[in-house]
Formats: sequence, structure tokens, C-alpha cells
Amino acid sequence: MGLAREVRFEAGDRLFEERRAADRFWIVRTGSVALDLHVPGRRAAVIETLGPEDLVGWSWMFPPRAWHMGAEATSPVRAWEFDAEAVRRLCQEDPAFGYAVTLAVAEVIGHRLECARTRLLDLYGPYGSGLPR
Repeated sequence: MGLAREVRFEAGDRLFEERRAADRFWIVRTGSVALDLHVPGRRAAVIETLGPEDLVGWSWMFPPRAWHMGAEATSPVRAWEFDAEAVRRLCQEDPAFGYAVTLAVAEVIGHRLECARTRLLDLYGPYGSGLPR
């Protein structure tokens, strides 16, 4: 937490856009953030909505360090913001910490991929393709 700084976003503020440089990440304290995916010819598809204690952003950890989705505050948000380079450096200096961070981020990635798959099947697949509700 020594690397964190408190930030605020208003509803409608974009935290990041797909394919842009991923140089930071956040842990939500209050409010909600929608993760969205660009769909050509349509509005962005909201894949998941994140809230308190959720990690916003994992693309900072792995090359090419570019966002895979976009993110927008859907309500006023207070969050802890972390500089990705500083966290990666700390992970290299302390392998046990780095391993713990990698496992935590990998869990988030797996969950986000499943959410994206389910949401896209709900939007574009034949009826009943997504997970049961």
C-alpha cells in the first residue's frame, strides 16, 4: 500500500481505453466501474461491472502492456491507484511477493475471460448459449 495513491473518478469518466498503454491499475474502494469491449458497428458491450475491493486492470503486468478492454466509472469512484512499473519492480525484488501478485492477477484474468465469454454468448450466440441465470 506504500505505492498507492487515492484517486477519484466521476460517473462517466473513462479510466482507460482498449489498446492504449497500461501503466497503472486500481483497487476500487467505493463506487462501480464497467469493463467494456469494443464491438465494431455497435455500442461497446459491458462485460462486467466491478465494485469495492475489485482489481481494475491487469494488462499492466504482461507484455505488450496494453489494455484488452475499456473501463468507465458508472458512479462516483474512490480507488487506490498503483504505478505499474513500481509494482513490477517490487515483484522482481521480492520473488515471494511477485508470486503472490501473479497468482492474484491470474485469478482475476480467468474470471474476466469467463465473464467476457458468457456476456458475448448472451449478446451474440443462439438462445441459451451462456451460463444459466
